[in-house]
Amino acid sequence: MEAPRRLGLMLLLPWVVCGCFSLLLLLPTVESMCPEPCDCQLQQHLLCTNRGLRAVPKTADPQGIVTYSLGGNLIANISAFDFHRLAGLQRLDLQYNRIRWLHPKAFERLVLLEELYLGNNRLVALAPGTLRPLAKLRILYVNANEIGRLSTASFAGLGSLVKLRLDGNALASLGEATFSGLPNLLYLHLESNHIRWLSRGAFAGLPKLRFLDLSGNQQSSLRHPETFGPLRSLSTLLLSSNSLQQLGGGLFQHLPTLAKLSLSSNRLTQLAPDAFAGLGALKELRLDGNLLSHLPATLLEPLHSLEALDLSRNMLAALHPAAFGPLPKLRELSLRDNALAVLPGELFTSSLALQRLELDGNAWSCDCRLRGLKRWLGTRHSQGRLLTVFVQCRLPPTLAGKYLDYLQDAQLLPPDGADCHSGTSPSPSLPPATGLQPREQQWQLILASEGLGGNSSRSLAQGGPRSLPSASTMHLLGAEEGLAPARGSGRAEPTPKASPPDLLGSSRPPPPLAGPAWPRRARKHHLAPSVAGAPLVSDACDFNKLFLCNLSVEAVGISSVTVRWWVRPHRSPRLLGPVRFRLLFDRFGATVKFQRFVYLAERSETAATLRELRPDTPYLVCVEGVLGGRVCPVAPRDHCVGLVTLPNGGAAGGPDQQLLTLVLLAVNALLLFVALAAWVSRLVRRKVQGRRQAAPVHVRQMYSTRRPLRSMGTGVSADFSGFQSHRPPRSAVACALSETDLIEFPCERFADSSSARRGEDHLLQQRFAD
Repeated sequence: MEAPRRLGLMLLLPWVVCGCFSLLLLLPTVESMCPEPCDCQLQQHLLCTNRGLRAVPKTADPQGIVTYSLGGNLIANISAFDFHRLAGLQRLDLQYNRIRWLHPKAFERLVLLEELYLGNNRLVALAPGTLRPLAKLRILYVNANEIGRLSTASFAGLGSLVKLRLDGNALASLGEATFSGLPNLLYLHLESNHIRWLSRGAFAGLPKLRFLDLSGNQQSSLRHPETFGPLRSLSTLLLSSNSLQQLGGGLFQHLPTLAKLSLSSNRLTQLAPDAFAGLGALKELRLDGNLLSHLPATLLEPLHSLEALDLSRNMLAALHPAAFGPLPKLRELSLRDNALAVLPGELFTSSLALQRLELDGNAWSCDCRLRGLKRWLGTRHSQGRLLTVFVQCRLPPTLAGKYLDYLQDAQLLPPDGADCHSGTSPSPSLPPATGLQPREQQWQLILASEGLGGNSSRSLAQGGPRSLPSASTMHLLGAEEGLAPARGSGRAEPTPKASPPDLLGSSRPPPPLAGPAWPRRARKHHLAPSVAGAPLVSDACDFNKLFLCNLSVEAVGISSVTVRWWVRPHRSPRLLGPVRFRLLFDRFGATVKFQRFVYLAERSETAATLRELRPDTPYLVCVEGVLGGRVCPVAPRDHCVGLVTLPNGGAAGGPDQQLLTLVLLAVNALLLFVALAAWVSRLVRRKVQGRRQAAPVHVRQMYSTRRPLRSMGTGVSADFSGFQSHRPPRSAVACALSETDLIEFPCERFADSSSARRGEDHLLQQRFAD
């Protein structure tokens, strides 16, 4: 055994020596490929960022390096020999250094380079021919430097360049054909420079350019359509944060594919009627932050594909009734922070796709001239097609701070010295208050007599008319504006009329709806559900928190769902009337929650059915109380329920999905149990068989023939005679002796039959006889 081991060791010894010698030879190569301050853990990536380097480190064999990162160091110059051995380099990062000068032959050997990052350095210029060897370069960052001038030769030879960043430099002008050597350029960043002048051919040679950013410069005017003429494929043009005061007519007529145009934060005071001619594909237009006081009636006619328009932060005082008529696809419109006081009611009638409208921040005069806008907003809200629009009144002083949605038409009186000529007859005004006290003071007295708390009394005292039901609520509930004088009373009572079909289906027909006059004569149902001594609730938030509970789903169909909730006993003030309910619902996971909501009729049951839902769609449904026409400003969270409508054909004749799931689970459990039982039975069978095979073996014992007999005096030895005298009966199977020099044999060999035993006894007697 020892000789073969020695032979194997002698054979392995030369191989071990050769391997160690090879490792020793390779050690200098590894150290030379990865300089000491750098990191080479990633394959083909030399990482030297943030190492405090003042020069490019040298490597002995850099042929395998594909990515070289040198950002965040203190390198000031790039010589002609820093990268001359990196012929296979594809990505070079030199950002955030102090580079002031590039040798004209610094990148001469980098013919495979595709990405070059030189941003956030101190480059003053790009010498002609420096980038010419980079024929495969696709991305070039030269942003945040101090480059003040560019020439045609600056980017010569970069025929494959796709993205170029020149933002954050000191460029003051762009000459003729500056980028003519970039036929495949798609993205060009020129923002945050000092550009004041653009030549007519500045962008010549860029037929594929899609993105151009000129924001944050010092342009004062753009007049020549030839400036953007070569950019036939341009889709995004950003001219924001300049000093533009004038735009020439037809300036963008050569941009048929332009989809986004930003002119925000300039000094535009007026726009030519044909300023946007040729922009039939424009989808987003930003004009916010200018000094526009009016818009020409035909300004937006060419923009038939426009979807988003921002006119906020201007000085618009009036808009033509047909200003937005040519925009059938308009979805978002912002008119906030202008000088608007009134808007014609037909301004948005043709904007059927409008979903978001911003009107806050204006000095609205809530008079009869806003009735058309008010009705349009109520209709759109009831249909669930428009987000909440805030129109806060500033005039007249009695309605200052109130929101248009919470006012009645009767409160929108004609302005002083003017008359309203609207298509509908104005609603009769509220009856004059009796007594010498103003109406708001009388409301406070009524509230005090009813026992209203501090929160509700403060809010109502600050805005008494806001407690009236909103016009959108009345429109949704189908209330008709008509008052009939009550017999024997000076108050006006609503005349019940047939209401249109509700969007909500309830378990019973809705009762007659009350008219818009609020307060009304006290009735018993004003306190329903009421119990003698029940707590008084006057705040919508308190009602949602303390009295509304147990929202549940009763039935779910393909396009409808029925929900039910429970209301604890309570009382409501006579002035505010009974508590109504509003259901908010939207598809689960929507970015903007609760774009649609519906109001329930007064005195309706605490259950409702939502219809016209999408099949097989998850929804989130919430309920909240409406007290005195006001809702809680905090969105409901505790009274929401999630549900999923049934798929098409799932309500009639389809299998019960829950039952089917339970059956499948039971079958799987049964199969698993059977498999486990089979495995256990097989294991037990193996153990039993092993025990049978390992049963103890009975042996007979005999004298050994290796030793001489102890007694030779007689014909038969004493041991043998002792053995004969103590021998058990032949019928017994066990045959153990107490002698120490016995040989063990299997007992079966000596207990086959009686004849065999007799033969064996005869042989034993012959063998051990003297």
